[in-house]
Amino acid sequence: MNKRAILIALVVAALGVVLMLLYVRRFEQEASGGERVQLLMAIKPIEQGTAITDEMLAVRDVPLAYVEDRAIKAAERQKIIGLRVGHLVQPQQTLMWTDLAIATDERRDLSSLVQPGSRAVSIRASGDDKSYSLIRPGDYVDVIATMPAPGNSEARSSVVLLQKVLVLAVGLDTAPEQYTDKQRPGFQNRDMILTLSLHLQEAQLLSLAVEKGKLSVALRNPDDQRVVEGIPDMSSTALTDVKAREEVQKIRTGPVRLKAGGTQ
Repeated sequence: MNKRAILIALVVAALGVVLMLLYVRRFEQEASGGERVQLLMAIKPIEQGTAITDEMLAVRDVPLAYVEDRAIKAAERQKIIGLRVGHLVQPQQTLMWTDLAIATDERRDLSSLVQPGSRAVSIRASGDDKSYSLIRPGDYVDVIATMPAPGNSEARSSVVLLQKVLVLAVGLDTAPEQYTDKQRPGFQNRDMILTLSLHLQEAQLLSLAVEKGKLSVALRNPDDQRVVEGIPDMSSTALTDVKAREEVQKIRTGPVRLKAGGTQ
């Protein structure tokens, strides 16, 4: 009887040790930015217009929290061999989908920029809004919806729908190069549409928002990886409410709750 009890105790102790090791490993991964993702990087300068060869590439392990949506994963290596780059890629630089020039006129094929698991979704600027023309492919934006407030069709509510969303195309342009208005034929008509990289459920959410109201976007700094949590919806009454405006102003200097990573 004692031997059986001792055996059970040893099994339970061994199981406890295994669970503890798994917990410690998971904690260490989360503390360091999550599990590692293998990304492609350049090991030598790749000049603009040069076709990518296997010898130009190496693999780098990057914590998941620091992986950009446009980064090319090691598993996608064969997809880019033979493609040209649209601008100079420096050594040790992580290779991005937006670095590639797919077509002969160095304009990218949109479908090739959509990463597995994501979708390309287009939204149109409302009214005479020309701000979309200031955004370039490869930029990141936050998407905001303005719609009727619940229970009051006359009031409006502003909702932050999505944060850190990658812009795949502006109008028909999928290349990040800067153009002047004269260099972009059809500028007035084409630049009213943004194509974003979204997960399927994010695309569903965006579709509902389009039906309910209108969308606007806020351009982000490309190095800003922060995603703000717990942003409350804002009612149109905040425009005339002094206290509400003061609370908004405090956010500029007060603490902000953040989480790592963001939307693709």
